[in-house]
Amino acid sequence: MEGTIRLLGRPSIEYDGVPVRPPRGRKSWALLGYVLLAERPPARKRLAELLFADAEDPLGALRWTLAELRRALGVREALSGDPVMVSLAGVMAVDVLQVLNAPDPEQLLAVDGELLEGVELESCPDFESWLMVERQRVASAVEARLREAAVGLVAAGRARDAIPFASKAVASNPLEQGNHELLVRSLAVSGDRPAALRQIAVCEDVLRRELGVEASAALRQASAVDREPSLEVVGSRATASSSFEAGRAAVAAGVVESGLECLRRAVSEAARCGDTELQGRALVALGGALVHAIRGRDEEGAITLQEAILVAERAGDRATVVAAYRELGFVEVQAGRRATAESWLAKAAKLAETDEENAAILGVRGMNSSDLADYPAALRQLEESVDLAARCGDPRQQAWSLSILGRAHLLRGEYSQARAAIVRSLELVRQQRWVAFMPWPQALQAELDLYAGRVGAAAEGFEQAWALGCQVNDPCWEGISARGLGLLAAERGDYQGVVHWLDQAVRRASREPDRYQWVHAHVLDTAAATALDHGDLVRARPLAGQLAALAARCDMRELVVRAELHLGRLGDPQAVHSARRMAAGIDNPSLTALLEDR
Repeated sequence: MEGTIRLLGRPSIEYDGVPVRPPRGRKSWALLGYVLLAERPPARKRLAELLFADAEDPLGALRWTLAELRRALGVREALSGDPVMVSLAGVMAVDVLQVLNAPDPEQLLAVDGELLEGVELESCPDFESWLMVERQRVASAVEARLREAAVGLVAAGRARDAIPFASKAVASNPLEQGNHELLVRSLAVSGDRPAALRQIAVCEDVLRRELGVEASAALRQASAVDREPSLEVVGSRATASSSFEAGRAAVAAGVVESGLECLRRAVSEAARCGDTELQGRALVALGGALVHAIRGRDEEGAITLQEAILVAERAGDRATVVAAYRELGFVEVQAGRRATAESWLAKAAKLAETDEENAAILGVRGMNSSDLADYPAALRQLEESVDLAARCGDPRQQAWSLSILGRAHLLRGEYSQARAAIVRSLELVRQQRWVAFMPWPQALQAELDLYAGRVGAAAEGFEQAWALGCQVNDPCWEGISARGLGLLAAERGDYQGVVHWLDQAVRRASREPDRYQWVHAHVLDTAAATALDHGDLVRARPLAGQLAALAARCDMRELVVRAELHLGRLGDPQAVHSARRMAAGIDNPSLTALLEDR
């Protein structure tokens, strides 16, 4: 008989599709879900504290519940030992693990309901905090896999098959414009333009009603599926190659629209003359430009990059496949979709051969680890990326990885190490005249100046970063520099300035659908903290709530902890305890000190 534990929707245990008598009590389901989804086997003492603290004999209550679960499962050796081991491999499947890990995306379409639906334990606030975060994490992971399946199908020329996956992604998270955009593109490419236009209207109304914002231009652009170049050209390798080089040069020089047109022409011409290797390289360059050089186009960029993989694999072009995998990983890191990000980056690392390739992959992996708050991994990956980039003579990659390394040290309160990395990053950025990237290390250096008491230097740095961020029209740079100007106003005792700049920061950092979610959350954290420092509870409460939901959904563990601390300051008596539990695996001296202060 085949057994299945269903944790998505109303929990149940089935054999050959037939439900068996369930274990008694909601705490049985809570215990089963916690043990199955824990990163490592939990100790009995921890489980007793989590779920049975109000019992006369917490460990006895735990023993009884484990026995009840073994009876319901029909597996005598399951859920035994200390720590408690699952021991169900090869005996019973778990639906949530199947959905997240199985190669067949069709299973995603059957997902219905949230994790442990109906299992609410008001008497166990620590468990409730865990469940809230885990529900968000699982929902986000399912959404990410739905999107991945839809993008892959569109890229493979099967847009009609992509529609159910994109539709379910919209249903799971209707406030995410990127999901609507993916559905619009799937409908338009499949030939149903009227349905695509109806979906645009639905999205515009939802965003306006629920969030009070207008949809970006990328939503309507998704319905225009003719990506052929506007100029008539003769199909030849020479034309394709010259268009490819001209497009890359134009994008690098900041003439983005012209560069995109040249790259699209290169793709088209390479396809006409049958040069699949050049076609794949042009598709990667086009996808990378859509992701990095112009905001709001990550959805189109991801589809283009998956097209590049299909073409490059046919051509046997390993390097192009590696580049496309890495860029897709970067898209997922920015969006806070950790599992799919790591999946793409692992594929890239497996195929990578050169120092240049490994430096770039490790840089993105270090960014992902830092956002996740796995600082030991982040520091190791970023330091290796910097070393490899220096060895192979790639100053831009070196500058990029140094900036992320500096940010990790800054978050850990290691200001001297942060300054060394960021100063070197800025030196390289200036040498390369990399104006489009400069606001990021400028803002980080200005924050270090502020903490060192050099208020004048901090003001100059934040103002330069803000002006340049606005000039290059990058919402991440605008958000991070406006946050800095808010911190500067707080240092000067100007709360009106704090509110002005942090409102700007929140608005700017979140204005595009393909925003960098860590920057968005980081800004929300600062806005909530400064409001609480000034006793402005009315302002702090919604900011802390937004941060808690966003950080949980995007698996930004330190920011989940910080959100709990804000909620504790707002009067939640259990929030600080939950924050301490959630912070147990995070190696950050600054966070440890903050928890001790609370």
